[in-house]
Amino acid sequence: MCDKLHSVQSVAEILDVSRRSVYRYIALGELSVVDLRTGSERSRVRIPGGDVQELVKRRLAQTASGATAA
Repeated sequence: MCDKLHSVQSVAEILDVSRRSVYRYIALGELSVVDLRTGSERSRVRIPGGDVQELVKRRLAQTASGATAA
């Protein structure tokens, strides 16, 4: 596995959403995270690029199925 890891800010920019929305996707289980912190330092959450691509694919599929059902 060699996915590029993205910061929350980077994912927000890729998806054109707020950082808050990215954290919501994480809380809903739509994006997984890797915490790179060491010791007691602040959390350094990163999101695998493959997860971002999968989220986009799922959203596109939902949009396409919604458009054809109308």
